[in-house]
Amino acid sequence: MKGSDKIRYKLQTATVVEKLIAINVLVFFLFFLFRTIAYLFQLPSDFLLEWFVFPKEPGEFIFKPWSIITYSFLHGGIWHILSNMLILYFSGIYFLNYFSPKRLLNYFFLGVIMGALVYMLSYNLFPAFQSMGRSYLIGASAGVMAVLVGIATYIPNMRVKLLLIGSIKFWYIAAFLVALDIIQIPMSNAGGHLAHLGGAALGYVYTKQLQKGNDIGSWFEKIMDSFASLFKTTERKAKMKTVYRKNTNKKSATEQRKPFSSRKLDKDEKQKQIDAILDKISKSGYDSLSKSEKDFLFKAGKED
Repeated sequence: MKGSDKIRYKLQTATVVEKLIAINVLVFFLFFLFRTIAYLFQLPSDFLLEWFVFPKEPGEFIFKPWSIITYSFLHGGIWHILSNMLILYFSGIYFLNYFSPKRLLNYFFLGVIMGALVYMLSYNLFPAFQSMGRSYLIGASAGVMAVLVGIATYIPNMRVKLLLIGSIKFWYIAAFLVALDIIQIPMSNAGGHLAHLGGAALGYVYTKQLQKGNDIGSWFEKIMDSFASLFKTTERKAKMKTVYRKNTNKKSATEQRKPFSSRKLDKDEKQKQIDAILDKISKSGYDSLSKSEKDFLFKAGKED
């Protein structure tokens, strides 16, 4: 494969968890690169950040409604993003064994939204925060907690192995992190811990409702599908039509049914077949491929 094809293949085959982690790491790097440049040239660096963090004041939020999502891709330091991404990866692996990638996104982003709302409500409701000045929320923790608590609620008694601890039930891990957030509220970063609890509550309720047959996140999934459809170009659609059109070659039906890896294809046919498989991955995921399709794709990568 060419370099661009290999990158495309890796992006297409990456799980939704890996893509979320990659986006978070990329945004983290870009923002801290900007802050480094601003520091070296003694320029103001917070003006850009303020457009994406979530505020505690409803009046300020009205002027930047996108911040209820964008704040979750910002982190305050290495440990902040490292801990969030490790928990997201750990819980995401189990989550995708039972639910679809789209549902994981539902949990994550609805957890992010719920965490932000709990944060704003808390800072404007509890007397403990009345004397505080300007405050902002950043970090993916609310979404991460939604995914973790969501899958822990679904498979509470599944035992997982942790370093230095050994085998432990899944719900123990979730319960420990929730308890940790509760006891740390009076100590530091109270708003952040309250946001975490909002995300955790969303994950718990979402799973309980799913078990009753109610998908409380279906509306958000429809919004995401509508948003994603805006980026599907006419060229892409035309390419897909070409891939799936009827074959006019004079090949026998028997030959058409042969596995991909056993057919002799010229360069153009081979590229069309690769594109067809990649399209299938983008629509249904890598696991939807048949064994012959996976073998064909692996062999094509080795040959180029």
